[in-house]
Amino acid sequence: MTGTPLDFRHDAAAVREATDRLLVSVGKLDDSTAREPSLLPGWTRGHVLAHLARNADALVNLLNWARTDVRTPMYASAEARAADIERGADRPLAEHLTDLRATATRFDAAAAALPADRYGYEVEMRNGVVERADRLALRRLAEVELHHVDLDVGYTVDQLPPGFVTAELSFLATVKFAGHPKVPALVLATEDGERWPTGRTDGPPLTVTGSPSALVGWLTGRTDGTGLDSGGVPLPEVPPL
Repeated sequence: MTGTPLDFRHDAAAVREATDRLLVSVGKLDDSTAREPSLLPGWTRGHVLAHLARNADALVNLLNWARTDVRTPMYASAEARAADIERGADRPLAEHLTDLRATATRFDAAAAALPADRYGYEVEMRNGVVERADRLALRRLAEVELHHVDLDVGYTVDQLPPGFVTAELSFLATVKFAGHPKVPALVLATEDGERWPTGRTDGPPLTVTGSPSALVGWLTGRTDGTGLDSGGVPLPEVPPL
């Protein structure tokens, strides 16, 4: 199956909606619970929140690069990215909320300023990954939705919006893991009959069947594959995102 068609304005609106849901959840925390462990090994909830804020600004850099043709990297360096997250992790909750709201506003403004004739412009993300400008909203949407799950505040993979799940499954199958040397040949089959070939092209593919949310949960490392049917064959390990 081919990838889901891009709709940058729709995706940018979905980012706003997802951010609003995230902020409601974060607003129910306090200084103490914000410092508790998240579902990501080695990271507290504060680390996740600091990362989300800095990622928004990093994607603003890429949107501005696409708009102006002035090369602007996501982060000054990998070391600076890690230091910013560590420095911001232990802040009081009120500071996290202020930062998240401010960076969300900046992302929204940068997305609104990107003209349609620049949608196909390619920018370079971390680790040399090249991406189209009109896919950056989906990149941000994945950050917000999946890290909302990682906060361990009651928001689960099963609650991810269907539109996001469909777009993310398309991205994972047709872009992220397509031809990936560490992913065996797979066919991701949904219960409504859709089939997504991905992974290497050598050898007979393993068919993994389940709901779109169960497939996305497994492929993104947010679940262990519970609810998926692989015909009695153990699910392969999928590389981290």
